[in-house]
Amino acid sequence: MTTAAVWAAVPLIGGLGAVLRFVVDRTVSKRTGAAFPYGTLVVNISGALLLGFVAGLALPTHLALLAGTAFVGSYTTFSTWMLETHRLGEERQLGPAVANIGVSLVLGLAAAACGLWLGTRL
Repeated sequence: MTTAAVWAAVPLIGGLGAVLRFVVDRTVSKRTGAAFPYGTLVVNISGALLLGFVAGLALPTHLALLAGTAFVGSYTTFSTWMLETHRLGEERQLGPAVANIGVSLVLGLAAAACGLWLGTRL
């Protein structure tokens, strides 16, 4: 059963995840200065690592909800990833668009597996 405290914590923790996503994305994007969406890539790969780690910890249901769904769910961004990939395609940058999909999938799965492995070791 979900308590009122959990319901109250979801938007707060989700808000933290969203703010951190913004900060990480902007920091990486400013440093690279490239047309390729490195900021979103870093956010999503680090989010996959974190979610794998949380899953490996086998947390109680309420903590898993807060860490996985509220924080990591708002930190990572599928919609921005697809929007930026679409933008690359519209700009006829097909190589970078395909690379964005492939690299994100491969590194995301590897990061999640690594996070899971680390989480199960604690």
